[in-house]
Amino acid sequence: VFRKIAFTTTMAQEAFPLHVLVWNNQYLELDRELQKKERLDPRGRTPLELAVCLGHLESTRVLLRHSADPTHCNAQGWTILQEAVSTGDPELVQLVLQYRDFKRATERLAGIPELLSKLRQARDFYVEMKWEFTSWVPLVSKVCPSDVYRVWKSGSCLRVDTTLLGFEHMTWLKGRRSYIFKGGDDGAVVMEVDHEKQVVYTEPLVLSPRDVPSLLAAMQPSQENTAQRLTSPIVSTHLNTRNIAFERNKSGIWGWRSEKSEVVSGYEAKVYSATNVELVTRSRTEHLSDQDKSRSKGDHTNTHLGYLETIYIGCYSKTTCASPHNPTAITAEEYFNPEFNLNGRDIGRPVELTSKVQRFKATLWLSETHPLSLAEQVTPIIDLMAISNAHFAKLRDFITLRLPPGFPVKIEIPLFHVLNARVTFSNLCGCDEPVSSVTVHKPESSGEAGVSTPPFHCEVDPSVFEPPPDYTTLGPGRSEPLRDEDDNLLQFAIQQSLLDAGTESDQVRPND
Repeated sequence: VFRKIAFTTTMAQEAFPLHVLVWNNQYLELDRELQKKERLDPRGRTPLELAVCLGHLESTRVLLRHSADPTHCNAQGWTILQEAVSTGDPELVQLVLQYRDFKRATERLAGIPELLSKLRQARDFYVEMKWEFTSWVPLVSKVCPSDVYRVWKSGSCLRVDTTLLGFEHMTWLKGRRSYIFKGGDDGAVVMEVDHEKQVVYTEPLVLSPRDVPSLLAAMQPSQENTAQRLTSPIVSTHLNTRNIAFERNKSGIWGWRSEKSEVVSGYEAKVYSATNVELVTRSRTEHLSDQDKSRSKGDHTNTHLGYLETIYIGCYSKTTCASPHNPTAITAEEYFNPEFNLNGRDIGRPVELTSKVQRFKATLWLSETHPLSLAEQVTPIIDLMAISNAHFAKLRDFITLRLPPGFPVKIEIPLFHVLNARVTFSNLCGCDEPVSSVTVHKPESSGEAGVSTPPFHCEVDPSVFEPPPDYTTLGPGRSEPLRDEDDNLLQFAIQQSLLDAGTESDQVRPND
C-alpha cells in the first residue's frame, strides 16, 4: 500500500505539476512554474478552478495574473465565478469577478471590429425591434415593461437606441441611451451616450499594452456587488434544444384545414411552433445563511407553472473534516489518482442544488419575402448587443438554431423561468413611420402594373453616428447597468420582484 501511495504522489507531481502546487497552496513556486501547459486534473478541474474550490486566494491571484481563464465553465455547467461565490469568501469573489469582467471587456473590444467588418458588406438599413416582456406568474404581467430598440446601420457604423437599461434593486431601470459603434481604416471606437446626463463614454477598439493596467483597475467590483452575489442563490439558466422540433401552426374551424399565416409589419409570415424545448434553471444555496435561504424561498410558482423539481444536497460525514473546503479530508494521493473512486466525495462545500425544468413552446413568425438577412445584417447586431445584454444573449441562443426558411419577423421565447420576451421587427427603413435621419429610395415597379418590391433601399444620415456636440466626452465608463449585470443576478432579481408584485395583491387568489 505504501509503495502504491508513494508512486501515486510522484505520478501526480509529474502529470499535474500545477495542480499539485495549487493543492498545497505553494503560490511562490506556482508563479515560477506557470510556463508549463495547463490541463484538466482527473476530476475535470483546471488549476484555477481547483484553487478557487480549495479557497486558496494566493494561488488564485497568481493564476489570474498569468492569464488563467476566469470564464471557464466546467462539465457540470458552473463557472469559475459561481464556484468562487459558493465558497462564501468575499475577497475571492471580488478577485475572480474583477478578472472575469476584464476578460469580457478585452474580448468585447477584440470582437467588435470583425462584427463591424461583416456589417460593412451588408446593405444599409434602419429597423425597430420591439421587445414586449410578459410573465405567466399570476397577476404580475402588469409590472413587465416594454421597449423599442431603434437600429441604424450605415457602412461599418452602427447605432442602437434603448430606453430599458436593466433591472436593479427590484425595479426596472429606464433611461435614454445610445450605443454607437464606428469602424474605419484609421481605427474603431464604441461610444455609450447617456442622454439624461449628457455624457459620452468612449472606448477605442484597440487595446494597447499600456492600457491593460488601467482597464483591469476599472473592473474592480464594488462591495455592494460582491455582497449581493454572496447573499443570492447561484442561478444558471439554459435552453435545452437537443430535441427541438418546428411545426406549422394550423388554422380553420377544425384546426387542421390549413397552415396558419399572419401579416406582421406588412409581411406575410408563416407561423411555427417550436416544441420539445426545455428551460432548465438550477440554483445553488450552500453559501447562503439561513436568513438568505429563507428569503430566496419566496418562489411559490412551482405548483402553478408545472415545474419538475429535484433537490440534490451533498451531505457528507463530518468526521475527519480537514477544512471547510475539503470536508471529507480527501488526500492529494486520492484526488490525483485517476483510478481512485472517491465514491461521491469531493472538495469544496457540499453542494445544495435545486433543479427546475419547464417544457414550453416557442412561437415564430417567419417571412420568406422579408428583405433583411438574418445572417448578414441582424445576427452581427445581436452579437454586439449580447456582449453586455442578457436579453439579447437569450435571443442569440435561439436564432442560431437551425430555423425553418424565412426571416423571424416576430419571435416569442422564454427569457427566464418567470419571464417571456416577444420581439417584433418593424418600420424597416422608416416605411411605416418616417424617420428624419433616414431617406427611403423607393424601387421601380416590377413586371406587373402597380406591384413593386418592398421599399428597402435607404440612406442613413451620417450625423446619426455622432453624439451631440454639447455633451461631455469621457473615457471608458461603467455606469451602464447592463455592462455589469450577471444573468443569474438578473434572473433572481426579476423573479423576486415579480413574485412580490403577484403576492401583494389580495384581489385574486393564486388559484383563481
